[in-house]
Amino acid sequence: MIVAPRSQLDQVASRPEAKRTGVYLLVGPDPENATRDLVYIGEGDNVLIRLLKHNKDEEKDFWSQTVLIISKDDNLTKSHVRYLESRLIGLAKQANRARLANDTSPESTLLPEPDVADMEYFLGQMQMVLPVLGFSFTQQMVAPRVPPGVSIVNAASPVFVMNPVGTSATAQEVDGKFIVLKNSTARQQGVESWTTYKGLRDQLVADGKLVEAGQDGLYAFAEDVAFGSPSAAAAVVYGGNQNGRIVWRVRDTGQTYQKWQEEKLATVGNQQEGVGTQ
Repeated sequence: MIVAPRSQLDQVASRPEAKRTGVYLLVGPDPENATRDLVYIGEGDNVLIRLLKHNKDEEKDFWSQTVLIISKDDNLTKSHVRYLESRLIGLAKQANRARLANDTSPESTLLPEPDVADMEYFLGQMQMVLPVLGFSFTQQMVAPRVPPGVSIVNAASPVFVMNPVGTSATAQEVDGKFIVLKNSTARQQGVESWTTYKGLRDQLVADGKLVEAGQDGLYAFAEDVAFGSPSAAAAVVYGGNQNGRIVWRVRDTGQTYQKWQEEKLATVGNQQEGVGTQ
């Protein structure tokens, strides 16, 4: 893989590997949603020629980074990279972490069974490396399935609840993400003073993650949805500016998220002090 900012495309052009057959990614911020990336996935017999063409294309002016994915042994064929392109587009659509700039979704090229196995292994290697480089838009968002009253040991927080203005929402913090669980409800009509995360709520509706709940004035979460903070999740549920650290409460105790987090940090600190004095 070769990763470079668009501003260094001239340096990419100086590398002989850039002229090989491969797939490539064009990545930049989505002009319509600042919380997501806009991504174009392509392939070519000569990847550099494709990049230079895109660099002149005003309709693809969004990208600020590019990733070239080639074989060090120069043994990828046109059929191979068409297969990889199709699979990457499919994975990105399924993950739904970024908006795709591709106008079409090419069907997967028919390959002999051994070639399919080779390309799936190649794809698996790409899936391991891309997140390390900061590109996670083909990765599935894994969220917990939590029965009532049960939390995931050592992997997730307690279950938090938030029930303002007729809504009923549950959430857990998992791997640094605050996840509002499927079937939680959110208010459709936000307050007039709402300023933060309103665009995020609209995007969730556009993506089909918030749908009509069958109750007047409410949306329902069609799936588990990960947020970057408790406040972002709270604003979407409430339909207005909210301090998520205060309004989300542990279901079993009524403790605020803030108090729960402070106690957790204090426990860790005490454990470290105990280790230091032994």
